[in-house]
Amino acid sequence: MSTDGTAGVIQADHEYILQTYVKPDFVLERGEGVYLFDTAGRRYLDFVAGIAVNALGYGDPEVTRAIADQATKLIHVSNLYHTAPAGELARLLVEHSPGLDRVFFGNSGAEVIEGSLKFARRYAREHYGEGKTAIVAFDGSFHGRTMGALAVTAREKYREPFMPVMPGARFATYNDLASVEAVMGDDVCAVILEPVQGEGGLRVADPAFLQGVRELCDRYQALLIFDEIQCGMGRTGTLWAHEPSGVRPDLMTLAKPLAGGLPIGAILLGQHVADTIHVGDHGTTFGGNPLATAVGSVVFKRINDPAFLSHVREVSSYLDESLQDLAADLPGRIRELRGRGLMRGVALNVPAAPVREIAQQQGLLVATAGDDILRLVPPLITETGHIDEALTILRRALV
Repeated sequence: MSTDGTAGVIQADHEYILQTYVKPDFVLERGEGVYLFDTAGRRYLDFVAGIAVNALGYGDPEVTRAIADQATKLIHVSNLYHTAPAGELARLLVEHSPGLDRVFFGNSGAEVIEGSLKFARRYAREHYGEGKTAIVAFDGSFHGRTMGALAVTAREKYREPFMPVMPGARFATYNDLASVEAVMGDDVCAVILEPVQGEGGLRVADPAFLQGVRELCDRYQALLIFDEIQCGMGRTGTLWAHEPSGVRPDLMTLAKPLAGGLPIGAILLGQHVADTIHVGDHGTTFGGNPLATAVGSVVFKRINDPAFLSHVREVSSYLDESLQDLAADLPGRIRELRGRGLMRGVALNVPAAPVREIAQQQGLLVATAGDDILRLVPPLITETGHIDEALTILRRALV
């Protein structure tokens, strides 16, 4: 069967690819800046960005140059050998992550969540012996779909079909410190949370809550893991989403935007944790490959530029004001605005999926986060004019 043309591509997808996603009936062909184009020539303003991955949009000259240059040298050699790109990206991450001293590279968010849970249990076993294995997570959490990541993901629709998942996880209420204290104990080796929840509805952790969780971790000799896979790397207007709280985690996971769309993940960990991880304790074949890490250094330097982060904050402020105006005009449709920076949630009084579909038909791509929340995570290069365009379409979709 030919895969030429829109119909052929869609038919091949339905016939040969495992159907775990519901996809619209168009085929994306290319991107430019903050826009995507399908095979019929239709243009879409992209406020999904590959689910917060394509921070620099599409066709960025520096990214494409880095890919082409590295591809002529080395794409993969495994972690049996040294390569310069991995060391350079690790240096950049460590030097700009106070209190975190080492990096482990993986290929995806779920993979580095798995690694961080393993590292926490390894640390606890080495320092406190057997039995200190429990992990505290939160309602609304989403950390991935592999068995360990699934165990600390709260939503039952993801967990229930695959039970039993990894044992030892217990859940507290996000932004409720008393609920965390109620489930803490000497058997807890780690607490894992997203400073801004993605799938959980774009909820933002209060700084006082993060500080309180840090104190509880210290009291019970448990490690604090921040999952910044979606909310990190400039998404909220600061390099790391947890920065405003002043709290330092023991481990932090990164992935989505780190290599500009190439698969990558990273665990940043303090030296006290690194000292308990020994040769052979963990590994990866493709993690830290020269291509992904070479591009990762380019992306990291761009995002970490003070002028770039200032731009994100300015556009975020404009987006916030625009959403406030929209909510004021449509109180019957919009229940609440959530999120921070260019990671925003619009909680609706109606189902979100039909609104998403109408917006898509009018040339705007947005995501959802649950049944009634629209998720806006545009490329970080978005300008105020793009905000105006998006909100005009969103207003029409909501009326």
